Amino acid sequence: MTVTVHHLNNSRSQRILWLLEELNTDYDIVPYQRDAETNLAPPELKQVHPLGKSPLIEDNGLQVAESGAIIQYLCERHGGGSWLPEADTEDHVRHLEWMQFGESSFFVPVMLKLYTGRLGEAAAALAPRIDEQLAAHVQFAEDNISDDLHFVGNDWTAADVMMSFPAEIAIMQGYCDKAPKLARFVEAIHARPAWQRARERGGAYFMW
Repeated sequence: MTVTVHHLNNSRSQRILWLLEELNTDYDIVPYQRDAETNLAPPELKQVHPLGKSPLIEDNGLQVAESGAIIQYLCERHGGGSWLPEADTEDHVRHLEWMQFGESSFFVPVMLKLYTGRLGEAAAALAPRIDEQLAAHVQFAEDNISDDLHFVGNDWTAADVMMSFPAEIAIMQGYCDKAPKLARFVEAIHARPAWQRARERGGAYFMW
């Protein structure tokens, strides 16, 4: 069966396309475009999910939302066993930590920085705290990614897929010099043929 991806441009959905390409899984894209002025997702997304969020996939009659759940599901159901550490190992525990970190702890200051950046002076009171938290989380990721640019083990895992989006945003926000390994991590992702195929199919994606 072909996986259907409800794909919003310039969003976390891009890493789902990347993973599907890595897994060599057939998929179709239902595209959605952000509002040019507000940068918000279009109301049409609420026709497929009450919160109007992307990514969201449909597979064999099953609808799956939330990036972490989608990534885990695709790895388990579509031949991505090598992208998940073996259960009952320390790598498995670390993998769980990074899967949560990428979509919760790290993503909160990333998202706040994006949102408040559109407010200008109205966000001045919040800016120092957001910047402090973003810098701390970027440094934590920088300190914990391995020299061979993986968050768990010595090969690509679903944790790297999850961490790709906040890492891309952090580098886009100017942390390249302060987080050189994280910057190389993003470069390594973008050099992968699977990511390039996903970028070609998914359309315009930030500065890349």
